[in-house]
Amino acid sequence: MEKDRKKFSGGRRYRNEDITVYWKPDACVHASYCYRELIEVFDPGRRPWVDMSGASTDRIIEVVNMCPTEALSWKWNDNERNLEVGPEHTNHIRFRRPELMGDEAEEPEAWEKPVSVRIMYDGPIIIKGDFILKYDGNTKEMRGGLISLCRCGASNKLPFCDGAHRKTGFEDI
Repeated sequence: MEKDRKKFSGGRRYRNEDITVYWKPDACVHASYCYRELIEVFDPGRRPWVDMSGASTDRIIEVVNMCPTEALSWKWNDNERNLEVGPEHTNHIRFRRPELMGDEAEEPEAWEKPVSVRIMYDGPIIIKGDFILKYDGNTKEMRGGLISLCRCGASNKLPFCDGAHRKTGFEDI
């Protein structure tokens, strides 16, 4: 039997019989939906912090789909089912991280994903979709991607959020 937890480039993956959950720590802005909604699976005080036996597969998918960044994504272990997943599962790797699908990944249509902007309470600005971000003489092209922009000013990766708002106690008034 394959280990329940394994490294992949840029993070870790955790699996149960049905799905694999991918965690990319560099993308985590500590919005805390995962452990607030499902501490039985996502417990930052435990090592490993993800226990895939803590809830049903449907509930894990529901909570992973709440993640506003690329920190958590998922896929079915049965590749046939991955090809049938629709866009309502925004954190499925087919839509979020197609490079993890392997040879069966479909290329997303160029410049067709609408842009959405969300301000996280006491946290960053999340921008999703197809867009070009220009900052400090740099250009970052996002196609179906997502970025988190710092609002507290304490990030070491400005203009991007690195989770520093949690350490500084940044709060919306």
